[in-house]
Order: sequence, then structure tokens, then C-alpha cells
Amino acid sequence: MDTRTGLPVVGMVGGGQLARMTHQAAISLGQSLRVLSESPDDSAALVAADVRIGSHTDLPALRDFAKGVEALTFDHEHVPTAHIEALEAEGVKVYPGSKALVFAQDKGMMRERLAAMGVPAPRWRRVTTKDEISDFAGGAWPVVAKSTRGGYDGKGVWMLNTPADAEALLATGTPLIVEERVTLRRELAALVARSPFGQVAAYPVVETVQRDGICVEVLAPAPGLDEALAIDAQQLAIDLANTLGVVGLLAVELFETADGVVVNELAMRPHNSGHWTIEGARTSQFEQHLRAVLDYPMGATSLTAPAVVMANVLGGEPGGISLDERLHHLFASDPGARVHLYGKQLRPGRKIGHVTVLGDDMTSVRARAARAARWLQEGV
Repeated sequence: MDTRTGLPVVGMVGGGQLARMTHQAAISLGQSLRVLSESPDDSAALVAADVRIGSHTDLPALRDFAKGVEALTFDHEHVPTAHIEALEAEGVKVYPGSKALVFAQDKGMMRERLAAMGVPAPRWRRVTTKDEISDFAGGAWPVVAKSTRGGYDGKGVWMLNTPADAEALLATGTPLIVEERVTLRRELAALVARSPFGQVAAYPVVETVQRDGICVEVLAPAPGLDEALAIDAQQLAIDLANTLGVVGLLAVELFETADGVVVNELAMRPHNSGHWTIEGARTSQFEQHLRAVLDYPMGATSLTAPAVVMANVLGGEPGGISLDERLHHLFASDPGARVHLYGKQLRPGRKIGHVTVLGDDMTSVRARAARAARWLQEGV
């Protein structure tokens, strides 16, 4: 509890852009967000008042960080499970808890749990040899290989086209699962929040557009999505949150197929597929996550406009006019575009921010968002 305000202190492990945007949400609630950051130059460390420098893999640092917080939460899933269990045993309120978070940390355990629940998912297998991968493929190459832990933004995911590809990957020693390559219509995401009391709130199902393994666009609501399928996807996310005991945000990444939806990945934190909610929903995913971990009643999740598009801004090649000058031009040409920059050093392909555009027509809104993101990336 903050002795100055009488309001809770939430600790967030990780100092990236998710912590930065959660800090912004905490301000309006009067709450204090304490951030554990690896570097004073991390996104959240540049703006938050209560920053502790330390590693998420250092249990003593985590213990010290957790002193005095009402709840401990995360902006990534990379904290060792054993460390989370140790904190819980010492009485720290950790949300999501270790028994839930492990299914977002370990893809093999996730697939096993989903199978036990009867949740639609791609055919998969744990593998350690080239023959096991070839047997799984059965001649139907390519197959998708995933590292069981640590992947994000396309990292830790490989498309294997031949047994030779499999052999080269296995030589790295990375623990792997393989999955069938799903024939899909598009990718969707269902975002829900759940409190310790068990209250849940579901956002409209969105379409996510990937390029080179990185999400480049989110369309809210998913255009042309059958209402019954949308409800099924929301109910699936709610059921997963309840069954797994998730507290906070749960993002369920989905493949839409001819037969319905199948689960691709789970994330138990604010998620890239929910950045649009800052302007596009009555309650942002970041405020909702804080409400959830503090066991506050959930906020409204309805859209603020008929069409909302979020486009990620990636770092471009060096040169050209400055990012500040690009902002000047963008705001002059499209005053309605909302820009969120993360305070990151520019690097080609790195997520440095996002742009959100709202309107009445998805086609025109999408074009505006894409143009804004391209201009900030390339200056053209």
C-alpha cells in the first residue's frame, strides 16, 4: 500500500512496452506501479517513478521487489516457474499464479492441457530426433517446429520443409514440439480478463495480421466474423481462464479454419492483440489487467467506434528524416491517428510503437492506419 495515497502498489516484472502502457493506466486509477527492469533504458523505466533494476531470473531480486506490493504480475512470461512458486510459498500474491502461467510458459505443457480439456488445437508431438519429426510429417511437409519455452514475435518458431531442416534445428539443442501446418482462413484473438473473485470480461474478437512472424495489424472487431463463431471464441477464452485459474488478462491466439477455431497460443498478460483497446474500448486492456489483479470489478469492454485498427510501427532502415519530423507530418495529414511510441532505440524490424485509428468504415480506417505506420517506419 502506498502510504501517501492509501492505494495499492502493483509490482510488474519486466520493463518493456507492456509495463510502460500499464503504468499509464495506473496513473488515472491513482495506483502506483512498481517496475522490475533489467536496464534503466527499458521502455517502462524511462517513465515510471518506482523502478528497481534487477533480473527476472534472480530470486533474491524478485523477493526484494515484491516487498510491500499488493499484487505481483508480469509483462512477459520468462520468470522461472520455480521462482514464482517460491514467492507464492512466501505469501506473495502472484497473478497469474504459477499453476496457470506455466501453460503460457511451456508450449508442450499447454498442448497437453488443452488436449485433456478437449480444446481444438493443431495435431502436435514432442520431438528429440529427426526420425520423430519425419514420422510426424508422414511425407506431408512442411511442419511447424516451436521451442517449448522462450519464443515471441516469430522467434522460436520454424517452418521445416525437409528432414535436413529438422536435423539442422535439432543440432542447436533447443527443446521442441512440432505441429501440423494448419490450413487457415485467418488468425483471430480472443482477449478476456478474470479476477480472483472469478468475474470475467471479454473483449470483441479481433483479426490479427502477421508478417514474418510479427503481428503488423489488429482489426477490431474481426471483419465479417460469424456472430456464433465470435461467441464461441469468447466462450472458449472464458472457459480457459476459469479452468486454468488465470487472474489478469488472457489472450487466446486462434486460427480460423473451415471447421471453426483452433487454439494456437496462450498469453497471460496484456497482449499486442489488445493494444487497440487504449482508444478503441471503454476500458483498455492495461486498466483491465490492473483491475483484475487487484480484484476490482471489471470495466466495460465495448467498442468506442464501429471500426478500430491498430498497426504496429517497426524500426526502419537508418537515414531519412527524423522520427520527430515524421510525427509532425503524420499529425498534419491525419490528426485522428493516435500514436504510441515506446522509447526504444531504432532497429530494423523492432517494434518501436503502434498507431490506432478509429472510424466508421473498416476499409478506410485500415488504410489510414497502414499509411501512418508506414510513414513512421520509412518516412514515405
